[in-house]
Amino acid sequence: MLRRWRADLHIHTCLSPCGEAEMTPRAIVERARQVGLDLIAICDHNASENAEAVAAAGRHVALAVLLGIEVTTREEVHILGLFDRPHDLQTVQDHVYAYLDGENQPDVFGPQVVMSENGAIVGENKRLLIGACDLALDEVVGMIQSYGGCAIASHVDREAFGLIGQLGFVPDVALDGLEVSPRMTVAGAREKLSLGMQHAVIRSSDAHRLEEIALATTVFEMVAPTAHEIRLALQGVEGRRVVEA
Repeated sequence: MLRRWRADLHIHTCLSPCGEAEMTPRAIVERARQVGLDLIAICDHNASENAEAVAAAGRHVALAVLLGIEVTTREEVHILGLFDRPHDLQTVQDHVYAYLDGENQPDVFGPQVVMSENGAIVGENKRLLIGACDLALDEVVGMIQSYGGCAIASHVDREAFGLIGQLGFVPDVALDGLEVSPRMTVAGAREKLSLGMQHAVIRSSDAHRLEEIALATTVFEMVAPTAHEIRLALQGVEGRRVVEA
């Protein structure tokens, strides 16, 4: 049976060097419920170690949490990868790590903290997560989809790290969808960026602070809060659809 899910599919934790320390698993899910979300996705920069902890915290407040990652491609384009199975996300993360050089400088870029469900610090990621991996855009999209993931181009309305800002156009790559930031409506993005109707477009917050969660959301009509169902909704399969963005 189809039902509606209000979602914010682009939220960072304290694992991202630009994420605030307040972005802990429990704080994120409590804020998400407070602002009326049914579904969120955790998409840290080039890493995913905090995603399962947030998903576990979400179960205590009846919030669905998708496991995700935001990969920076060789072209410095940000791509969201959403997954249903932890093993698939882990495989993609390991592949990204194999093509990611450099070591983080916490005093320059910020700490990269790995946390438990309850907010205990269990480690720190030493890699330069803010950097770009040496994988091309089409390779990243193909990799995400080959492991059952949903590939969405992040904040295409932004100059920095946005698909159009970096490349100047939307390339012929089999993306599942395009995301716009809180500063623009979907209708505005379609007009200003000349996005054809063949591209499914969503809005997400790209939250790095608690107050930013749900600044932009998308309502999906689908069977369940899964990455697979989101792909089907973006394609308009059997009544599934993007209702509002």
